Amino acid sequence: MCGIAGISCRPGLVPDAAMLDAMEAALVHRGPDGGGRYCCNGAGLVHRRLSIVDLDGGAQPILSDDAALIANGEIYNDPELRAAMPDTAFATGSDCEPALHLWRDEGLGFAGRLRGMYAIAVAQTRGSGHEIVLARDPFGIKPLYLAQCPSGIAFASEPEALLAAGIGRREARDSARDELLQLQFTTGSDTIFPGIRRVNPGETVHLVDGRIASQRRVPVLPRASGVFTSEAPALAALDAALADSVRAHLRADVPVGMFLSGGIDSAAVLATMARVGDARPVAWTARFDVPGSADESVHARALAQAVGADHRVMTITRDMVWRDLPKIVACLDDPVADYATIPTWFLAQEAAREVKVVLSGEGGDELFAGYGRYRRAMRPWWRGGRAPWTSGALSGMGVLRRDDRSWRRGMAAALASWSDVGRLARAQALDIGEWLPNDLLIKLDRCLMAHAVEGRTPLLDPVVAAVAQSLPDSMKIRGGQGKWLLRRWLADALPQARPFAPKQGFTVPIADWIMQNGAQIGALVARAPCIAEIAHPERVRALFADASRRKARRGAWTLLFYTLWHAIHIDGADADGDVMDTLAQGA
Repeated sequence: MCGIAGISCRPGLVPDAAMLDAMEAALVHRGPDGGGRYCCNGAGLVHRRLSIVDLDGGAQPILSDDAALIANGEIYNDPELRAAMPDTAFATGSDCEPALHLWRDEGLGFAGRLRGMYAIAVAQTRGSGHEIVLARDPFGIKPLYLAQCPSGIAFASEPEALLAAGIGRREARDSARDELLQLQFTTGSDTIFPGIRRVNPGETVHLVDGRIASQRRVPVLPRASGVFTSEAPALAALDAALADSVRAHLRADVPVGMFLSGGIDSAAVLATMARVGDARPVAWTARFDVPGSADESVHARALAQAVGADHRVMTITRDMVWRDLPKIVACLDDPVADYATIPTWFLAQEAAREVKVVLSGEGGDELFAGYGRYRRAMRPWWRGGRAPWTSGALSGMGVLRRDDRSWRRGMAAALASWSDVGRLARAQALDIGEWLPNDLLIKLDRCLMAHAVEGRTPLLDPVVAAVAQSLPDSMKIRGGQGKWLLRRWLADALPQARPFAPKQGFTVPIADWIMQNGAQIGALVARAPCIAEIAHPERVRALFADASRRKARRGAWTLLFYTLWHAIHIDGADADGDVMDTLAQGA
């Protein structure tokens, strides 16, 4: 796992060394183990390395004649790719090197042979100029951003690296801000920062001498070639896919652990990990100090004991959250107002003491239809059915000065692009295309990389996705429960997981923490200029005073997050203090 950045300059120009320096400095947290640089004919590449594979010989850029590669990610089919290139002289043991040779042999379609999570840049001389090819994995597990700059086009693993180099503008686009306040993330390719866009999941961008020459994109979910008609072959295919994926995701030259909740997805990863990999995996679980709050640690410990895992429980307290929340928000430059970032941050901080790689269960709900909104989407309207993402965090609460439905445009457009499939498939595709890469995977990437830990998601693998895509709706949702086939598999693989028991839910007790200082926090949030211009201050204060209600809790948290985010990423507030310090800077 690493950080990458670079500039493609127009003819006659060369990359500004100060801009490359600024981008590299902003990405050091992603790659504290070393750095590298490559410049040729108007192209400049910067790499920061977190050493995971080939610790001694895998430094980047990786060079081959007149081409160079930098990458952020892991290529899990590296051994298979090398075996398929018997005449290639490999210079390193890096899992990313085969991508460079694929580019030389196959050109712009090279990423189609890769299995993994990646953001890759390949630069090559082209006469007196150059070309750079950027490629991002189909699920969007690894981030990559693009922006016009005075000399051409720049790219980086994080928007903050571009902003640090003076590229893009430290402003919040109104439409993206409105999405963030309602959805708690932003959709599409344009980020909240004017002039900075995401390279889309599965997209390959071809740059030639400071301009975009072509773009192509592969779908994350190709249409299924067939559908399972009975349970036994589906279970066998799922079992083989999970084993294959987890085995590949365990490839590393450093210690590997996992995050374990009491849920189906991480239990499936744990069961498979214990079967095909480490006989005693290390697993971390979070709990909270609020009496009566959701506590998955007891159930998680039982699962860990069942497979012989080394289990660690971390208790997250209010004081810890208020102390570190500005730092959490600071790492989320592409903003995600999901309070699940809180346990992810602290678990990563703790895991970093022992491992450099963590496996996580992201993707199970989206691929196997676990969310309640999928079941609602399948029902007709007269039975309570409705399209997903129709209610926002602050909708109808009278807090915002403008409370219309414009924030749904991005999600509505994405949903419309899947009009030729069934209701369940549409809802899943919407989440996989928007919610997953722009919320869950940003959260995982930024919170872990802030502590120099690589996050891996074995359920988000093409082999596993192929099985999920071949399931009929009845093997995804049955008896009022989602993820039916995954539950059925887990009932055999790890019965201690009680996969068909009613879901207990896992909620961060943010309302309890806010209520202890509700009046003070509400007053600071209400008078922050970024809030005063979009919300009624007296209603903001009332919202924080009543944060114990579910709707009010979500709304108060979202406004608190946005106030902190704006103070840090737009106004330049210091994130080293606690919540009150940072709010006071922005108010």
